[in-house]
Amino acid sequence: MEFLVRIDVSLPADMPDDARTALLAAEKRRGEELTADGTIQGIWRIPGRQANVGIWVAADATALHEALTSLPVWAYTQIEVTALATHPLRA
Repeated sequence: MEFLVRIDVSLPADMPDDARTALLAAEKRRGEELTADGTIQGIWRIPGRQANVGIWVAADATALHEALTSLPVWAYTQIEVTALATHPLRA
């Protein structure tokens, strides 16, 4: 199944710089893994925000949830998911 996923990240303002750097490095590594395994099909930044929108692929909503909760920044996110259906132009 394909899902449109919007992720807004709100890291605490008082998070120490070294902790922020480590967390974002871990997030990048996990994102690269999810891209390599085909879970993240495409991803775009939203200008002016610490946010992104992407097309994610998972067997079902439970598998998508597992992928999303594997993100190191999970505790600092607001995530909006929209399940996508095949459009007749893509059939």
